[in-house]
Amino acid sequence: MMVAGMPQYRSLRPGEPPRFLGPAAESRAPGGRASVPSTAQRYDTVVVPLRLGLETVDILRLRRACGSVAQGAAGATLSFLVPSGTAERWHLPGTAAAPGAVPLTATDPRWLVPPAGPEAAAAPTDPWVLRSGLCEAARTLTASGLAPF
Repeated sequence: MMVAGMPQYRSLRPGEPPRFLGPAAESRAPGGRASVPSTAQRYDTVVVPLRLGLETVDILRLRRACGSVAQGAAGATLSFLVPSGTAERWHLPGTAAAPGAVPLTATDPRWLVPPAGPEAAAAPTDPWVLRSGLCEAARTLTASGLAPF
């Protein structure tokens, strides 16, 4: 059911459970343990206007659900790292999704929310949580008179 005035997320094929992570590139290490090389992890990006993106980052940080976020080359956009396969199903007006993102190095100054952890690996944001945060940010900016963004 579509709600007028609300961005919609395009679902998967009917009856198929949601899957946002691409196929795991698992390999067997000596000793029979499965390992996933960090370089095999693939990502997509969701690109949003700067003002909307900054508000969304604030909302997601409060929820402790914000993954890695980079500023666009021109400085007018933010790119949220999301799991591979998200771009195929992403539909949210005012945003764009691009498949096959290659994360920046951990020390690149364009990171707004840089990779963290012991391996400094990029962390994707859950697409449903991102969509919810973007919608909330859009409502907040509109209510405060700062739209269009």
